[in-house]
Amino acid sequence: MQDIIAYFIQNLTALYIAVALVSLCIGSFLNVVIYRTPKMMEQDWQQECQMLLNPEQPIIDHEKLTLSKPASSCPNCHQPIRWYQNIPVISWLMLRGKCGHCQHPISIRYPAIELLTMLCSLVVVMVFGPTIQMLLGLVLTWVLIALTFIDFDTQLLPDRFTLPLAALGLGINTFNIYTAPNSAIWGYLIGFLCLWIVYYLFKVITGKEGMGYGDFKLLAALGAWMGPLMLPLIVLLSSLLGAITGIILLKLRNENQPFAFGPYIAIAGWVAFLWGDQIMKIYLGG
Repeated sequence: MQDIIAYFIQNLTALYIAVALVSLCIGSFLNVVIYRTPKMMEQDWQQECQMLLNPEQPIIDHEKLTLSKPASSCPNCHQPIRWYQNIPVISWLMLRGKCGHCQHPISIRYPAIELLTMLCSLVVVMVFGPTIQMLLGLVLTWVLIALTFIDFDTQLLPDRFTLPLAALGLGINTFNIYTAPNSAIWGYLIGFLCLWIVYYLFKVITGKEGMGYGDFKLLAALGAWMGPLMLPLIVLLSSLLGAITGIILLKLRNENQPFAFGPYIAIAGWVAFLWGDQIMKIYLGG
């Protein structure tokens, strides 16, 4: 590992190229994660409901959906996607945004997520350079991208991502990677409790649920990575982004509809992760 880091310190261009290529592939994989994870969760819920409602009836054994099986196919004609049709960004451009078999349009969101993943990854490299902080920062970035789009699509923040993300934050900070161990623990606890208190007060006052438990867990995970001092900044930035979006949606739709808050926590958390110290210094006049 030290030899690899030393090589990239001497060859930053090679580092940027390597991260760009890897992150494009990761972005392609994230498209699969974003699309399949909610369907996998729904499949699990249906099986659990069937077991509870009809415990004596055998469960119908459908092919279980995973991130790797079955192979990716066109949602319209179900023709399997060949490897050369799955090259990040390039395949979409060569196919002109259409299925190679039935010519059904392929959403531009797929290459957009791949490019977004690459750009965000390169920003992480610019901030941290060839360090262990960079490698772990890439992992955080990729998970936040997946959570952002899953929550945007379904208003769900799966425990299978938020809880391991929190555990990873607590684990790496036992080595003082981003913050001290006790700071990571306090960040996790305060991150969960501060949104839970807002949720509870809102429910008592209005009788409605203003946000889901996934939001608490995501903020707690970010607190485990960065410590409690970054939480006010994350809450402030996410609230501003959410408020602006809410006002825009209210004007466009002329009705008050719920929307996912997780993407704004993820965006604010990513900004705080990279530039939180600088923002705090500017705010405090330091």
